[in-house]
Amino acid sequence: MYTPKQFTLPPLSGISEEQVTVHLGLYEGYVKHVNLIGEKLAAVRSGELTLDPYIVAELRRRFAFEFDGMRMHEYYFNQFEGGPHVLSPESVLAKIAGEKYGSVEGFVAHIKEVAGTRGIGWVVVYQDQHVGTIHTTFVADHEVGQLSGLPIILALDMWEHAFMVDYRPAAKKEYVEAFFQNLNWSVVEKRFA
Repeated sequence: MYTPKQFTLPPLSGISEEQVTVHLGLYEGYVKHVNLIGEKLAAVRSGELTLDPYIVAELRRRFAFEFDGMRMHEYYFNQFEGGPHVLSPESVLAKIAGEKYGSVEGFVAHIKEVAGTRGIGWVVVYQDQHVGTIHTTFVADHEVGQLSGLPIILALDMWEHAFMVDYRPAAKKEYVEAFFQNLNWSVVEKRFA
């Protein structure tokens, strides 16, 4: 059984307490449904519950959606704990970001550019330990399109539920700016390490 994580979030600049409350409620829904589907599948495996195999297959597919939604939100909210911190220019992450994107500023500009992708989803920065680099991608559905086996070091929620209390879709750039104003880069650096 999974339980919703409790995040110690400071007041966020440009992201209201109401927006955070609504967003955390959505996260808790993912946790609830991960557990619900897990219980149903366990009951099927034990013989306590009989379901059509097609329904069982769909529950398994849905589990990935709920689980990845739960986990991506944990990455997201965790990045605000401890308050905003800048990316340390001496960090290995800053060095690798500079090599790939020209500078830390170029790295952030690239993330913002990817965040401007039309549609809903996530901007995800991954660490590729195999070749010693990072990749920034847009993942439309969190259960589809993740870069297999790569650790997530930054997650920016671009689904409307992340900003609609405070910003209309046409103003999502303002939400992205607020995200970066509140981002604790030390959390991202620890994930990278």
